[in-house]
Amino acid sequence: MNSDRGTHPETPSDPPQRGYDIARQALEDARSRARAEGKQVGRGRTAPVGSGKRLRKRGWTGAGADPWDPQPLGRLVGQVAKKRGWDDKVTTGRLFAEWDRIVGEDVATHATPERLEEGVLYVRASSTAWATQLRLVAADILRKIAAAMGPGHVRRLKIDGPEKPSWRMGPLHVSGRGPRDTYG
Repeated sequence: MNSDRGTHPETPSDPPQRGYDIARQALEDARSRARAEGKQVGRGRTAPVGSGKRLRKRGWTGAGADPWDPQPLGRLVGQVAKKRGWDDKVTTGRLFAEWDRIVGEDVATHATPERLEEGVLYVRASSTAWATQLRLVAADILRKIAAAMGPGHVRRLKIDGPEKPSWRMGPLHVSGRGPRDTYG
């Protein structure tokens, strides 16, 4: 009678195999195939995965920093982002998260970054007066951004005033400009 686990016939006198025994047999089979192909077997790793460095084979690695030490999470996330091509998205996220610190509290309370597309940062000002003021100091803001984020991420600022209120109040609409006032 054949078992579902393999092609070996089971005899009533054989004890049932445990998971450990199956894994050990699979390892031995893999090692024998590797030896048949002329590969070295059983040496293990001598350096961290992906480091490309060889460390000494025995004993402790020493008191100094080496690739075996735990790495800061920020550095590891940065490496993953770089490998997957997420650098621009991470930089944009950092810019938006640290906007207050980069441009200063006064500017940050009256200007909000909306999006970054192809090196152009779109900023929404709280009033038309602040939009005009930000346009006058745009070069200073670009220098601050470059100092914090690195050069080349933001090449130009597009500063807009506040959005105009909508006077449309439902599906039916009378054409025209709406109430006359000094918006925009």
